[in-house]
Amino acid sequence: MGGKDRQTQGMTEYLYIDTSETLQQFIDENQAISWMGFDTEFVGEKRFYTLLCLIQVITENGIYIIDSIVLKDLTAFYKMIEDPAIVKITHAGENDYRLLKIQGGIIPKNLFDTQIAAGFVGYNYPISFRKLVASELHIHLGKGYTVSDWQSRPINQKQIKYALDDIIYLKELWDLLTEKLNGLNRHDWAIEEMKKYESEDYYKAVPHKEAFSNSMIYNLRPKNQLFLIRLYQWRLKMAERKDYSKEMILPAKYISPITRNIGSGKAALKNHRRLPNGIMGKYMDEFLALYETTPTPEEEEVLAAIPKAQVQPTGQETIMEMLSLLIKIKCNQERLSNGLLIYGSGIKKMKADDQYFDEKLATGWRGKFLGENLIGWLRNRKDLEIDMQKDQCVIRMVEE
Repeated sequence: MGGKDRQTQGMTEYLYIDTSETLQQFIDENQAISWMGFDTEFVGEKRFYTLLCLIQVITENGIYIIDSIVLKDLTAFYKMIEDPAIVKITHAGENDYRLLKIQGGIIPKNLFDTQIAAGFVGYNYPISFRKLVASELHIHLGKGYTVSDWQSRPINQKQIKYALDDIIYLKELWDLLTEKLNGLNRHDWAIEEMKKYESEDYYKAVPHKEAFSNSMIYNLRPKNQLFLIRLYQWRLKMAERKDYSKEMILPAKYISPITRNIGSGKAALKNHRRLPNGIMGKYMDEFLALYETTPTPEEEEVLAAIPKAQVQPTGQETIMEMLSLLIKIKCNQERLSNGLLIYGSGIKKMKADDQYFDEKLATGWRGKFLGENLIGWLRNRKDLEIDMQKDQCVIRMVEE
């Protein structure tokens, strides 16, 4: 494909951009735009480095498909994504933003994400694009090409249709959801939530995130804790070196049995019925070396920072369950997605540690929504008591 002529898919006209000439045409046509919707198609399976295959764009001037496999220099497009004067409309755009950060080193500015916006007007978060379009626009999209070989060329017409469906409704959703947000006085809340994607810090790698996300680490002996951290690091480096997915190097389902049995030596690992002989035969010596190597001072600091598993006082987990249910009730009554307000990891941490409080809940739109009473109960839940009376339930602080 190529040239300056637009093509059609069904009733939709679009410009396929696979030359520097057509890319410049796109830039020239959109010099003064105030908004653009975009989406990406990529291949991440069986790869460490995700391959950006297509970028679909809609503006007031037309619809465009950028072939990012053929075109290697997308600097001009990246500048538009960074331009704060242009609203960028996406749906569930986090992966797109991360990919563009890796590919072009850019941070998107002035974002409007329809999935996040939907969570502020009563939809469950996260809601799929297909369901949101059906609910708001009464249009039913197909699912046939959600997983497709976007790397192969030429792109076929069914793939083109799927790619176009992902963007042609973004402007209408933006308009409808903005109206609803304004009606609920939550537009500022939604924009505040979307602003997190415009921060450099958001894209920084969190050290040992995988290991600390595995709840097993809090119940292991220090030597096994360190092994778990090292095993995740080893898997990441091997995947990066070979450009394979991490699951191709070592499936996650094997990490727990390896970690729990590594101290028993080769025989235990070799005869473990859940561990494949191929992987253990290939990497067993490396795993044992990871386990036996003396920790560095830096690793000692990491181990010292791991919270110890706690035994909750009787009733504390129940109180946290009750508070989380009260939050869900408030969200349902006021048409705001509980999934957007509190991430599961935050609730899990508060259930596991009655000293922990997620400070994000007391700041910004979350703090305004929850209010002083709920925030106070969450902060001081270890001092709460529940009095079940005949016709009411009373929550109060335990007096000293």
